[in-house]
Amino acid sequence: MPVAADLSGRTYPPTAPYAVGREKVREFAAAVGATHPVHHDVGAARAAGHADVVAPPTFAIVVSQRGLDQLLADETAGIELSRVVHGDQRFTIERPIVAGDELQVAFGVTGVRALGGNAMVSTEARITDRDGALVATAFSSLVVGGDA
Repeated sequence: MPVAADLSGRTYPPTAPYAVGREKVREFAAAVGATHPVHHDVGAARAAGHADVVAPPTFAIVVSQRGLDQLLADETAGIELSRVVHGDQRFTIERPIVAGDELQVAFGVTGVRALGGNAMVSTEARITDRDGALVATAFSSLVVGGDA
């Protein structure tokens, strides 16, 4: 298998806090075609009961990527980026992400299975706020190719 034998169950330290910026939320919303006013206008977001502009649900990928970066930088994982294909992505959202949030990621590998001469690596990124409350969980699968 093209990854480390002990990769399943591996965890990484929580990331440094990610400060969710208003303009980042607006830029992401524009990029994904989220046109609802709560994603762009502070007044609309506050009228809807939020402290600031609301990130589209898939904004969680921006934050969870910081955890994935730890895995990809781990030379002992046996993952060569040039052989990686993103297989799957899903989110469980506990509450909306809003501008002003400070979020951390606890990242881990939840499973590895052989797939022909390749490996399917399943991961989980738990995103929490400054109080430690769960905001979202990102689940992803990477297909890591074996030798050609």
